[in-house]
Amino acid sequence: MLRARPNLKNKLSATLKSWLPILQSDPLEIEETLLNCAKDNPFVRVQSGMRTDFSSHKFYKPPKNALGDQIERLSVRPKSLHETLNEQLLPPLFPTPMSLKIATDIIENLNPEGYFEGDTQAQALNLGVEVADYEKVRQRFAYLDPPGVGACNLLESFAFQLAQHEELDTPTYELCARILKDLEQHQQHRHHPLYAKAMQVITSFKNPPALEFGESLPPIIPDILVLEEDGDISVQLNEGYYPKVVLEQGKIAADNGYLKEKLKEARDLVDALQMRHQTIQKIGLMLVEYQYDFFKGGAIKPMRLVDLAEEFGYAASTISRAISNKYLACNRGVFAIKSFFATALEGDVSNAAIKEFLLELINKEDKQHPMSDLKILELVEKQFGLKMVRRTITKYRKLLNIASSTERKKLYGMALDLT
Repeated sequence: MLRARPNLKNKLSATLKSWLPILQSDPLEIEETLLNCAKDNPFVRVQSGMRTDFSSHKFYKPPKNALGDQIERLSVRPKSLHETLNEQLLPPLFPTPMSLKIATDIIENLNPEGYFEGDTQAQALNLGVEVADYEKVRQRFAYLDPPGVGACNLLESFAFQLAQHEELDTPTYELCARILKDLEQHQQHRHHPLYAKAMQVITSFKNPPALEFGESLPPIIPDILVLEEDGDISVQLNEGYYPKVVLEQGKIAADNGYLKEKLKEARDLVDALQMRHQTIQKIGLMLVEYQYDFFKGGAIKPMRLVDLAEEFGYAASTISRAISNKYLACNRGVFAIKSFFATALEGDVSNAAIKEFLLELINKEDKQHPMSDLKILELVEKQFGLKMVRRTITKYRKLLNIASSTERKKLYGMALDLT
């Protein structure tokens, strides 16, 4: 097993104050953390890792243009839903000051998904307009982008989106409109010659309408790269994004205690950054050792923070800080490091293995007769030889964003009708 070198542990007491915040920072935060630690220190210069040549940074098998897109996301703020809609409040849809006033009020009453959540009657009364006039303006949102915005519910959003399909011939458009009036009973139209075409249009609609305006997540930059070449696995740090601490050391008078202390702090900061690199590198090596089967295509095995902490000679809380907001990239994707610490259910069975098996069951299930949670429970217990309760399966299914058997049957039905 891997062991932490004693000198790393001995340095911990001298640099603990700066080491822990640096250890906990992710690649997008570490520069700011170092700048805070180096504040007012004349011997320290923090050299940014985010403003140097991005072409030299390493990422595990990046898709084409991914790095350029990532840089753009870091420097360009996309327009919000409200900004996008306000730019469209123009004639001929909104030709009068009153129509603009109503439209602005509607925008202010949209939820983040793009649905109208206001009380039409109350909003009209507040603006001093007729309810019919307020509603007339809201209906004009059917012609704005994103399609479906301003609707009160899912079916109205679909109707708004249908209104923008000007390319449809009249019979197909009318069939789509009839299906939307009772979408759950869409199969009653299956013998119509245009049914497949109409369902292709309807299944292309977005829900929620403002999907692309959802809160954008910051780019994920993994700290650890697990690379495989010719069957051999290696672990590297993604150091291309790391800032560097440069010592600007000059001559110090023997009696200048203040500058001597600042120089010591500067050296401690260099040591702290180096210790961060060493700690994360060792965590990567330990993960590959414990979870080797996963990196070869298998399931995640149970792994406890305390086991890793004992190997390092640190407290479990220190290791917890070390993996907080950290990610690992390998040939199976990008994973939060904390996801490798799967909870053991019984023996060598982890909850991650259960979830993976559940996904496999759903992918292979009979589309005409989807499995209930009870049936999945029976198969899981048989596969892993353990006892569970149905609500655990239900919880895992929901965590995996898998619909219930009843909902899946409806979804499968819609898909099969198009074949």
